[in-house]
Amino acid sequence: MRALRILLIVVVILGGLFVIADRVAVGFAEDEAADRLRSTENLASTPDVSIKGFPFLTQAAGGELDDVEVGIDDYEAATGNGAEKIRIAHLSAHMKGVEFAGDFSSATAATATGTATVGYDELMKAAKSEPTDIAPGVTGQVVGLSDGGNGKIKVSLRATVLGVELPEPVEVLSSITVKDNDVEVVADGLPAIGGRQLAESRIRAITDFQQTIDELPGGIELDKVEAAKDGVEITVKGSNVRLAG
Repeated sequence: MRALRILLIVVVILGGLFVIADRVAVGFAEDEAADRLRSTENLASTPDVSIKGFPFLTQAAGGELDDVEVGIDDYEAATGNGAEKIRIAHLSAHMKGVEFAGDFSSATAATATGTATVGYDELMKAAKSEPTDIAPGVTGQVVGLSDGGNGKIKVSLRATVLGVELPEPVEVLSSITVKDNDVEVVADGLPAIGGRQLAESRIRAITDFQQTIDELPGGIELDKVEAAKDGVEITVKGSNVRLAG
């Protein structure tokens, strides 16, 4: 019995040491992966990398991680318009089946899903925010974007008729969709301005717009989008996503 107790104590101690070693190793791996990702994507700050699953050491020995979560704040995405960028307030991705080199110089996820949050102030960069002619004596411009409820965007217009600014903004409820790398905003219905129903094409030249969001980390792509309280929430996805290398 005494020998059995000693054996049990040894097993418990060794198990505890293994857990400690595993957690130390996963912490080191997360830091190393975060540094590699920051360097590869030229990020302004170090991203959050969280390696899920236990034990980590057995996953590492096989060269593949089951589940990795990545979070990046203030990511500057390309817009397809030269050096102009659009800021993604937060980008999170859930990676599955991540194969990696022993020194973390390369890592590729079999699949990735996640979300990207773009504030309304950033999306405004693509809207017609300068006065634009709609009809003779009538101009309009987008002065604000906000949550319209039920996944819609509310587009607020400032209109001027014969040099007189209308006392209240004209509000248009719009649908928001993703097409390829573009987020598209399209008015559901067109308002009368100053009591006048104007040509649809001229109004849509102001109310409707699109914003390209390109070159996301690892080649992940836009999937779906809907309006939320503080901005648009974009679902992203990808396969064979390169995290490093």
